[in-house]
Amino acid sequence: MELEQGDVVLCTVERIEKTIVFVKIESNGDGSIVTSEIAPGRIRNLRDYVIPKKKIVCKVLRVSPTGNIELSLRRVTKKERKEVLDKHQQERSYMSVLRTILKEKAEKAIEEIQRQNSIYDFFEEFKENPLKFEKIIGAREAEKILEIILSQRQKKVVIKKEFSLTTIEPQGVSLIKNILKNIKNAEVRYIAAGKYLIKTEDANPKEAEQRLRRIIEDIEQQAKKSGINFSMKER
Repeated sequence: MELEQGDVVLCTVERIEKTIVFVKIESNGDGSIVTSEIAPGRIRNLRDYVIPKKKIVCKVLRVSPTGNIELSLRRVTKKERKEVLDKHQQERSYMSVLRTILKEKAEKAIEEIQRQNSIYDFFEEFKENPLKFEKIIGAREAEKILEIILSQRQKKVVIKKEFSLTTIEPQGVSLIKNILKNIKNAEVRYIAAGKYLIKTEDANPKEAEQRLRRIIEDIEQQAKKSGINFSMKER
């Protein structure tokens, strides 16, 4: 996969040379991090943040014409870090299933998959289109692997946002209640005067994020029509 600016990737620290940390990017070669991109503020001990062989999540700052990949550790959000680590854990689970079913043929199948895509993305597509995998390992083995994967209970990701609805209209309370009662596929909790917490969950982080965004956009539109002030707290 060709990396672009803004991509968030899993890396393994290779070595530290003076003010530069050199890492191995999962399935994407080598990269480097300068000290100022390790953490905000003054760093007293670099090894408090990076240790050789430790896995870290980084963000791509730029890719030079010569192929040098410059990374940042400090610009990665908690949410981005969690998503990458969860994805990595799921990939390891997929590979374990492959090795259990295919035994000595597993490594060859893994290499074939990685030529086309990441293990995670391939298996997510495999759930919807098993025929793609049958061409690599055969119909019987693909059926066994699909059965195991679908039987696994995936950990659901919870996405939360805080928003406010306020108004000085006489019927304001009723108008706000009417907006909130129409919310579907998400849970809303009252926090304080005019403030609410909304959350949704899904095994697919992107799907959860997109669903919540659509719901919030709908809340904002309804609030505008009813003359209610809407605001969103950025996390």
